[in-house]
Amino acid sequence: MADLSSIIKAYDVRGVVPDEWDEDVARRIGAAFAEFVVTESGATTVVTAHDMRPSSVPLSRAFAEGVLSRGVDVVEAGLGSTDLLYFAAGSLDVPGAMFTASHNPAQYNGIKLCRAGAAPVGQESGLATIREWAEVDSYDRDPGRTGGVTQRDLLAEYAAHLNRLVDLSAVRRLRVVVDAGNGMGGHTVPVVLDGLPLDVVPLYFELDGTFPNHEANPLDPANLVDLQAAVVREGADIGLAFDGDADRVFVVDERGEPVSPSAVTALVAVRELAKGHGTTVIHNLITSRAVPEIVREHGGQPVRTRVGHSFIKAEMARTDAVFGGEHSAHYYFRDFWRADTGMLAAMHVLAALGEQSRPLSELTAAYSRYAASGEINSRVDDAAGRTAAVREAFEAEGATFDELDGLTVDLPDGSWFNLRASNTEPLLRLNVEAPDAARMAELRDRVLGMVRA
Repeated sequence: MADLSSIIKAYDVRGVVPDEWDEDVARRIGAAFAEFVVTESGATTVVTAHDMRPSSVPLSRAFAEGVLSRGVDVVEAGLGSTDLLYFAAGSLDVPGAMFTASHNPAQYNGIKLCRAGAAPVGQESGLATIREWAEVDSYDRDPGRTGGVTQRDLLAEYAAHLNRLVDLSAVRRLRVVVDAGNGMGGHTVPVVLDGLPLDVVPLYFELDGTFPNHEANPLDPANLVDLQAAVVREGADIGLAFDGDADRVFVVDERGEPVSPSAVTALVAVRELAKGHGTTVIHNLITSRAVPEIVREHGGQPVRTRVGHSFIKAEMARTDAVFGGEHSAHYYFRDFWRADTGMLAAMHVLAALGEQSRPLSELTAAYSRYAASGEINSRVDDAAGRTAAVREAFEAEGATFDELDGLTVDLPDGSWFNLRASNTEPLLRLNVEAPDAARMAELRDRVLGMVRA
């Protein structure tokens, strides 16, 4: 069996099909996952769901064969978004597997795994063991039986759960453009938002895993262009763009301007704090400094963490946080088994907009205090050496440093930047924030000059 370390990443399984993995690999991973959850918790059932990619059905069925071979039953939820899979794992209280490559191009596919209750499985919390067992594909335990398969459509239950968490029935009528990018938002949005005072203008709702219109990756500004134009053309109040598996959402205001995910994090945090059911809010270290400021101003306790869903979810569990946000537009809710859901975040923004009369640009201005660069990637051969050189350059300027995740440099004028290496590619990722755009650009260009020298 080939080394699976190239496709089993820090948080999930991801690779090109069939070049890097295929149905045989999926079957082995299914058996290993089943054995892992049986050994760890005595699980008897695993739930699966899949996105619209051509390879997702055969891969998910092969995975199910592996699960069944270890005497574990499978509930097939069928087509779904990643947060629908988390809903299934949470509401059914069983481990789950979602077949998707999220925003990656069509030739990719992957698996996002979770424990019962949608608890995360990452490299340090089970994935390494699952990889080792899948490579060996040999088990001492005799399961004594082959598992059975049932199909269960959970979309209506998922939609009802979200609508209980955020009631949009009494908001003012809103015109909403939604770009599903031919991804799973086209499957879930019509059901979740049905019957509400929303005029939904759909873009690319046809499920098509070849992504004929644009990549389903709204983090790339090029993929927001169609949505921005449609919002202005339609005179819409708001635009929403979901990624391929619809676990992330990006927001565009009535002018067609993107709303920073940090501003969305702050807005949703304020709404969750207002419920009075908790005070802790998690944010990762590349979100705007406005987020912890606003959380404190509303009586909350911000907690800063590393980038990545397994770290966010673990910290949410440790602190019983009500909400967590990342600048990559992943939003996590205690009321949703601490899992990330783009749909619930979108509903919070719609509620905040529809419960008052101002346009979205005015509403979100209060949550956008600083100038940010966004994430800038640089391909480098010696990430550690470049990072050390940057640190040395700023040590003489009164900067302070921390290494929670890469290198974060705080400067006396309130500017800061984070430089961190990719887990999977020879890249350094830079995020810069400053009190104004000119200072941000100056600091960004200086650090990039050192990184790319």
